[in-house]
Parts: sequence; structure tokens; C-alpha cells
Amino acid sequence: MKKAFLEIYNGLKSLFIGLKITLGQFFRPTVTVRYPYQTLKIPPRFRGHIELVRDPATGKPKCYVCKLCEKACPSDCITLDGVKPEGAKRKTVTTYRLDFTKCSLCGSCVEACRDGAIRFSRDYNLASTNKEEFVMDLFQRLESEGFQAEPTPPAPIAAAAPAASQPPAAPAPAVMPEQIKVEQEAVK
Repeated sequence: MKKAFLEIYNGLKSLFIGLKITLGQFFRPTVTVRYPYQTLKIPPRFRGHIELVRDPATGKPKCYVCKLCEKACPSDCITLDGVKPEGAKRKTVTTYRLDFTKCSLCGSCVEACRDGAIRFSRDYNLASTNKEEFVMDLFQRLESEGFQAEPTPPAPIAAAAPAASQPPAAPAPAVMPEQIKVEQEAVK
């Protein structure tokens, strides 16, 4: 009989501990992001699928079909082909297929590319019900984007100059309290 009351006591004790935790979470502010209208900040080292890099001088892909990325890929998800135009020193890529359903995002292909001809993209919103949409020709994708200037990295901050020679700083943009709360919760 004593054992039965002890079990009831321990059961009620654990129930109230669980309810205390549930009620504590119930009254905390929500951290839900309203996705299509708000997005979280993507970390700088985010790894999306790979993409070809355009040579800023010529406007063509930097890849010259050395196939190091294809050999380095443990998932065997990269196939590429190219031709050597008449009078050119190197081959140029004609097809660069990536089967993203096999890709493990390990980065071996990006590390193996000695000329920096491929990099990780910043695309994260890849969703489909069709497997064929994840087999991409990166060369066609690059060509369809057209020639646009590559984003330049920010310039290094110069040494501090005397305050008199610096122009007044522009006012900071207004930030909504919701944005601050979402960003703080995303960091946690």
C-alpha cells in the first residue's frame, strides 16, 4: 500500500514539474519567423550547392575542364565536359552537371579546384517534388544569368584618422523592435 502511494506521489510530482516547464514556455515571447516576409540572416560560411565562378575580365567561366573536382567528389555527383576552341590555350567548359540529390556538401570539389572556378552558392530555398529539378547544368545556369559584375569584397578599414578630417557619419537606419528580437533569437 505504501508503495502505491509513493508511485502516485512521484507521478504527480513529475506531472507538476512538466506543467511548470510548459507554462514557463507558454508565456515567453515567440521566436517564429514569418518566412516569406521575413528571413533569418544566412551565416557567411553557409554551404549551398556549388556554382561556377565567372572570370571578371572575360565574362566566361573560370573553369577550364581539368576535372579535379570530378575526381575529388566522393559522391560522384559531378560530370563535366568541354572543348578546346581553335587558337585557345585551354579548354572551355560546355556542360557542368551537378546531381544535387547525391551531393553531400563536403566541399572536396571546391578545395580541389586550384583556380577557384567553383564556389558554394548562397541558395537555400531549394524545394521540389521532382527529382529532375535537382540535376543542374551549372554552365547553362551561369550563361542564363548573363554577365554581371561579381560582388566585390568590402575594402579593409583604414587606420583611424584624426576626428577633424573625418566627415560626419550618416545616421543609422531605423530598426524595428521585431527585427532585433528575431535576430537576437537567431543568434541563440
